[in-house]
Amino acid sequence: MKIINSSGKKKTATARATLKEGKGRVRINKMPLEIYEPKLAKMKIMDAVTIADKQVQGIDIDVTVSGGGIIGQADAVRTAIAKGIVEWTGDTGLKEAYTEYDRNLLVSDHRQKEKKKFGGHGARSKFQKSYR
Repeated sequence: MKIINSSGKKKTATARATLKEGKGRVRINKMPLEIYEPKLAKMKIMDAVTIADKQVQGIDIDVTVSGGGIIGQADAVRTAIAKGIVEWTGDTGLKEAYTEYDRNLLVSDHRQKEKKKFGGHGARSKFQKSYR
């Protein structure tokens, strides 16, 4: 039996996808994609599945995602799914279609929040000076 593991990241969200032969089901944290909420996150994840419509028919995709927020998790999930489908099929045309649609489907986003420094409320802001 063929099994492929892939991963995707966005900010602090990390997704791990497992692809194996099956009936074409997609589950995120044991929840079917059809009832995944919120709708915007569901639509973002569906991009990876709809572009490779025919290749996904016989593949079960189980994704475990943790960390980050709702949209960060959705971006991590879609990256993990797209990477796994490309590795499963080995199709260069599909890889080009993903890249043409959105490069972040195949490349994890490595950007992180900048660390807070002393002398202010955040990473760049400084406390205001007063000369009175």
